Amino acid sequence: MGYHATTGKIAPRKPPAMPLTPINAPFPATRLRRLRRMPALRGLAAENTLSVNDLIWPIFVMEGEDDAYPIPSMPGVSRLTLDRAVDAAKEARGLGIPAICIFPYIEPSLKTDDCALAWSPDNLSNRVTAAIKSAVPEVAVMTDVALDPYNASGHDGIVRDGVIVNDESVEALVKMALAQAAAGADILGPSDMMDGRIGAMRGALQAGGFQDVAILSYAAKYASAFYGPFRDAVGASGALTGDKKTYQMNPANSDEALRLVARDLAEGADMVMVKPGLPYLDICRRVKDQFGAPTYAYQVSGEYAMIAGAGANGWIDEEKVMMESLIAFKRAGCDGILTYFAPRAAKLLGA
Repeated sequence: MGYHATTGKIAPRKPPAMPLTPINAPFPATRLRRLRRMPALRGLAAENTLSVNDLIWPIFVMEGEDDAYPIPSMPGVSRLTLDRAVDAAKEARGLGIPAICIFPYIEPSLKTDDCALAWSPDNLSNRVTAAIKSAVPEVAVMTDVALDPYNASGHDGIVRDGVIVNDESVEALVKMALAQAAAGADILGPSDMMDGRIGAMRGALQAGGFQDVAILSYAAKYASAFYGPFRDAVGASGALTGDKKTYQMNPANSDEALRLVARDLAEGADMVMVKPGLPYLDICRRVKDQFGAPTYAYQVSGEYAMIAGAGANGWIDEEKVMMESLIAFKRAGCDGILTYFAPRAAKLLGA
């Protein structure tokens, strides 16, 4: 403080101008490595974090009792009978994984052109859902709403004269969604990519008294080559006739993904999905930035198989690559990830 000779008041003294660079400072003055020096500092400076609450664990289920069938193209992953699926849900609870997602393997002899088994109250998926919700009610159950496991042609919609018909497929998907909600599903995952199915499902759920059932829409699902091992797991590989390019997205497009997400949110989706995951991180980022809605990615079977297969051969450190791949989704703006690595990741995150 200083004395002002004219007014007689005490006036604050201006600090001397400081040079932009500290005098005699060694170069460089800004050393970004300071915050990488030790784990504590790296943790404090981390821009994104991965937690067990970010994980949804997809499992494959099959008929039978006390059995598991290893899937050759997905090392470490097996189809599970109902009782073992319940055990998996209990494992999820113990690890803190909040949700489990069910995908059924249906015997080929039960697949039909009209896909009627898809909305049977007693089909495999619905029985597993009910069993898990009875035994482990605190674990959220997500289901798959698509006709491919039940379709003789292997397609996600009904086929008429070689064409996947949209509106008739939507009617079937609505019946399927209602049956899954009645079985106790907490989250419906429409993965079919038919036009208008979210609005139709939301309206039917509301009318049927299932207004609290959430919809996680596969809004931006690409016609990808990364799905091969999944089709082995659900038994769709041999059944599929042709490809799915008339309803799944062109991998060349990104603006279209935003249009699809906008439509599904407007029709009543609570959350949206980008699938596959790592090859489409740019889409995840655009979706989250544009809409701010809960955004998820599916680390699909091909992504899993590449990491697990390379790890099994000793070509990479599988555990480190697994965790690096998962944090990439968070960095891209995702709120959560469907991943077959969920239990392994959860154990590491809880360690």
